[in-house]
Amino acid sequence: MVIGIKPDRIEEYKKLHAAVWPDVLKIISECNIRNYSIYLKDNYLFSYFEYTGTDFNTDMEKMAADPITQKWWAVCKPCQAPLESRDEGEWWAEMEEVFYCN
Repeated sequence: MVIGIKPDRIEEYKKLHAAVWPDVLKIISECNIRNYSIYLKDNYLFSYFEYTGTDFNTDMEKMAADPITQKWWAVCKPCQAPLESRDEGEWWAEMEEVFYCN
């Protein structure tokens, strides 16, 4: 996934993610997300994770309904600049995989 980041908020975003709230990390794990990384390049954030569950939509709904996660997102969203080309209903735009090697 990809999203823009406001240049004047990059340091704030880095500080937030250097000390992610434990309850946020817990819900990420409970929702079957592993190997989650966010990369920064040229005012863009690129997110990668591996999903190990069996019902992605249900797990994402569970995460979105979590009150602590909602508070975390409220702190992070002002730093982000969603892409105009994202699909309706997306905040982070999903990317097309064009290569995979295992």
